This record gives sequence, structure tokens and C-alpha cells, in this order.
Amino acid sequence: MKVKSTKEFGGTILGLILGLTIGLALALGVAFYLSKTPPQEKPGIRAPNLPLTIKPVVPVEEEGASSTPPPLDLNKPLQGKKQATNAEASSDPIRDIANGKKPEQKSTETKSTEATFFIQVGAYSKQAEADAQKANLAMQGIQAQMSEATVDGNVVWRVRIGPFATAEETKPITNKLSGLGIKPTIIRANKS
Repeated sequence: MKVKSTKEFGGTILGLILGLTIGLALALGVAFYLSKTPPQEKPGIRAPNLPLTIKPVVPVEEEGASSTPPPLDLNKPLQGKKQATNAEASSDPIRDIANGKKPEQKSTETKSTEATFFIQVGAYSKQAEADAQKANLAMQGIQAQMSEATVDGNVVWRVRIGPFATAEETKPITNKLSGLGIKPTIIRANKS
């Protein structure tokens, strides 16, 4: 068995220190050069000229108009609202329940024909992958939802966008997703 001499070991450490020193010196030189050199303009590309100060727009006053704005009335949106008539008051389901009246039952036929639509972007076996896809969509300006489901005994994390009332409403988003290289699937869910 051969034992390394101390000269060989010292040479390795000296080489490591020299390499780090040279690398640091090069990095500092590049940083100094970049900080002292002004950025070069690219031909054909021009930055917009913005004013150094922005002046507020002063409205032109008409004759006889006061210079102070009218006081803000927070109740103005509520003014002009009329009281609910008896027919409208009876359509309040919570008031009907409080008064002891049973709510009207809707037919089951209309429930089965009404549907909502979702755009499913993916189903993932790991929650982290679904979170990453949801974050990717958020960066593109698309709000998505995650839901957990069990398929064939396995837990799956679904990433969906919606709900939409009709399949036609999903087209702009499906086109945008296709442009991003994501294959969307339209899911129809019955309202219940």
C-alpha cells in the first residue's frame, strides 16, 4: 500500500486555492466591466420617451360651477330601490322556511338536463405535480381549481378550470391552453 507524500497533498491544496483565486478575480473583473459599461442600444429597438414628471389633469370649470366636488353619498346606490312586493317577498326561500312554508320541489327532469362544464387540464397522482400545473396556469392568467378524487382505488389530483354554463363558453380558454401546448379536456357535469 502506497502512502501519499506530504508534498503531493500540499500541491493539491495549493492548486485548489490558486484555482479559486483566479476564478474569483475573473468574476470580479467581469462584474466591474459590466457595471462601468453603459448598456448598448439595439438597432431598430427604441425605448419610449416618457416625461420626467407627470402633471395632474385639471378639469375645465364651467361658469357657475363650484370648485369643490359634491360630497360623496354612500347611500346613493341604494336610493331609488323600491320595497319588494308581496310576490317578490314570497320568492325568498329563507323567509319561507322561517315562516314554516315548505319550499317548492323542482322536477327531477330539469335537474338531469341542466349541466355545467369544466376544462380539465390534467389528473396527477402526486399533489405537488397538480400544484405545479395550477401555479403554471396562474402565471398565464388562468384561475384553476384542484380537487382530490379516487379512481380505481388510487388517489388522483385533478386540475380543472370552470364552471361554465355552456360548452361554447369553454372555447376561448381551450384555444389558449392549446396554444400553450396543454391538451385540455371538456368535462360535462350534471347539476344536482
